[in-house]
Amino acid sequence: MQKEEKQSKIVSMFDDIAPTYDRANRVMSMGVDKSWRRKACDLSYEFYAKDSLDKIVDIACGTGDMMDFWRSRAEVNGIAIGEIIGVDPSVGMLDVAKKKYPKFNYHIAQATKIPLQDASADILSITYGIRNVVQREEALIEFNRVLKKDGLVVILEFMKNENPSTLGKVRDFYMNKVLPKVGGAISKNLEAYEYLPNSIEDFSTVENMQKELENTGFEMLYTKSFSMDISTLLIARKK
Repeated sequence: MQKEEKQSKIVSMFDDIAPTYDRANRVMSMGVDKSWRRKACDLSYEFYAKDSLDKIVDIACGTGDMMDFWRSRAEVNGIAIGEIIGVDPSVGMLDVAKKKYPKFNYHIAQATKIPLQDASADILSITYGIRNVVQREEALIEFNRVLKKDGLVVILEFMKNENPSTLGKVRDFYMNKVLPKVGGAISKNLEAYEYLPNSIEDFSTVENMQKELENTGFEMLYTKSFSMDISTLLIARKK
C-alpha cells in the first residue's frame, strides 16, 4: 500500500469513529490519561521557563482535549498563552473539537504540511498521534521548522516494548484483547480499535524515537514511561 493511501485510510477511520471517540476513550483509559497529560504540560512549562508564550500547536489534536490541558495548566502555572492551535487531517475529529472548544484555532492539515510560519511556535505537541503519521521523519522535520529556536516538541505515545516485563505482558494483553472489544462495542467499528494494538506493534521503540528526534534537529530533555509502560512521554528541544 502506498504511503499516501495508507495515510488516507487512517484519516478515514478517524472520521468514522469521531462521534463516539471521546466516550470510548473515557471507558478504555478509565481517566488515567489525564494525569499523563497534566504531567506533560507541567514539565514542558517548567523546561521552557517563560511566563508568556506566543503559540502552542497541538498536532493530530483529535477532539481537542490536549489543547484544553495546555490552557488549564497554563492558568495554574501563571503562564500567558497568546494562541493555541489544533492541527488534524480528520474533518470529523475537528468538527467535534470545534464544538467542545470553540475558542481555539484549527487547521485541517497533515503533520507533514503544517500551515504555519517558520519558527513561530513555542511548544508543539502530539499526543497518541505520532504512530498514525506514516511519513514520520518528514513530520519531525516539519515540527522542527515550525518551532522557535529552543522551542519544545512534546510527545505522548503508546510505544513498542520489545522486552516486556511481567507487568508489560499484562499491558499487552489488555491492549490486544480487551481494548479492541470495548472500543469496537462503543463505536460499532471493531476494525478501528483492532488498529490500535497493531499500530503500537508496528511502531517505534522509545530508544528509536529518541534517535529519530535527535536526527531531525532536537535535543532530548526528558523521557519517562507511565503505568506499566502503557504511555511514554518524550520532551525535546529544538537545537
